[in-house]
Amino acid sequence: MPGDLEGSIEPKRDDDLLGLGPISAIMTVATSLLASLRGISFTRIFSPWPPKSTSAQPEKLRPTAYLDGLRGFAAFLVYWHHHELWAHVPVQLVALESSFGFEGLHYFAALPFVRNFFHGGHFAVAVFFVISGYVLSAKPISLIHAGDQAKLAENLGSALFRRWLRLYIPIICTTFIYMTIVHAFGIWVDGLKPKANYFQAAWDWYAEIKNFSFIFHTGKVGWLSYNFHLWSIPTEFKGSIVIYTSLLAFSRCTKNARLWCEAGLVFYFLYIVDGWFCALFASGMLLNDLEQLAAKDELPAFFDRFRPYKKAIFPAMLAIAIFLGGCPAHQADVYELRKNPGWYLLSFLKPQAVFDVKWFFLFWASVLLVASTPHISWLKRFFETRFCQYLGRISFSLYLVHGPVLWTVGDRLYAAVGWPKDSRFLNIPQWVNAFPLPKTGPLGLEIAFLVPHLILLPLTLYLAEVVTRAFDEPSVRFPQWLYRTATPSSRPVRLPA
Repeated sequence: MPGDLEGSIEPKRDDDLLGLGPISAIMTVATSLLASLRGISFTRIFSPWPPKSTSAQPEKLRPTAYLDGLRGFAAFLVYWHHHELWAHVPVQLVALESSFGFEGLHYFAALPFVRNFFHGGHFAVAVFFVISGYVLSAKPISLIHAGDQAKLAENLGSALFRRWLRLYIPIICTTFIYMTIVHAFGIWVDGLKPKANYFQAAWDWYAEIKNFSFIFHTGKVGWLSYNFHLWSIPTEFKGSIVIYTSLLAFSRCTKNARLWCEAGLVFYFLYIVDGWFCALFASGMLLNDLEQLAAKDELPAFFDRFRPYKKAIFPAMLAIAIFLGGCPAHQADVYELRKNPGWYLLSFLKPQAVFDVKWFFLFWASVLLVASTPHISWLKRFFETRFCQYLGRISFSLYLVHGPVLWTVGDRLYAAVGWPKDSRFLNIPQWVNAFPLPKTGPLGLEIAFLVPHLILLPLTLYLAEVVTRAFDEPSVRFPQWLYRTATPSSRPVRLPA
């Protein structure tokens, strides 16, 4: 998912203006575009090694670096979950997406707590949304606390101006390249209908992208044919709008009134209407507000009564989060959930408004995880490790590329090692059982499943690194430049009456 932490801080301005003649304006745009890509070369983009820091001293982690690591680790869980579901046969999928003992199926991968490492993709997406709500609101909330309404208006205006470009530029670029490669080389992809010619494929791609990128449609827009994993990006943009408008609406409220309004939004989205994703964003905003108040020792008096129990509260929150994060997801219906051992009584907690029952429990799981992590030292340190920080840096690109790699290279490798699928026998028979491997081992950790990742994981991480350099990082810089260019260098001293 996008690295929202960088986008939460306003960039320095320059004196670029658009009040120039047509030729000068075009030259200015071209020059600034090139400037936004400075330091980018084919060598750097395609180098297999992460960029080295220019400083001789190790880079100091910022206070919220653990959120980068948490987002990166969550992106890896999405990668792993999708591969588990793609490789295994239907009866195994039921076991992976259900609780331990469902319909007499007893697998290690389905055990409580353990199942998050095999089935954690849904949990990860919920965590993405809470983190986004947290980091998108970080700078505006600090300005609200400071009472700086003019800078708040500037910050929210800049953020809203840049957000669509930040999210959709990498999507447009990567799906176009994937579409072109699939058509140019005649690559068969399961579920992807071949087109008569390239122009037809390009037109269909354009028609899908333009509809996909418009979040205010009145009908249902289908998933992208060239990357259906990206269903969460329009949801991300909708949640961003919720954050920006809510912060503006609550900016003049008193502290307690603002907190009540934020909590009321969470309750409305989760219990009154089926707006689980908005509840996740709003909860991230509420958590950030509370954390900033706690740092200044300005929390409402209500929280004082919990201070003596902090050492017990946060580990308990983490344990609840990990258990609820393994909510069975085989069916959306609450009656199906009740058939899963350990979830019968919990199923009665689901509000009437929520259609897909898993998102109610994943809401609480993700909120409790994000809230408890900074207060559990060993967990925070884990997400601050170089491995998790690296995953956090490439998390959005990893989310973008892991599907295309899975559907092209992965599908063929799984066919080669002996995973059965009718479509493979029909369309890529030359790959089927080319290098059969034994399927011995626990479900989800079979030899025939793990060995292909000796190729798939490095390839996916490499392509994620390339996409980060080529599209993700420029998609942060270019909207910043565009906003600076489209607005005057002087800032308003106060809000208009």
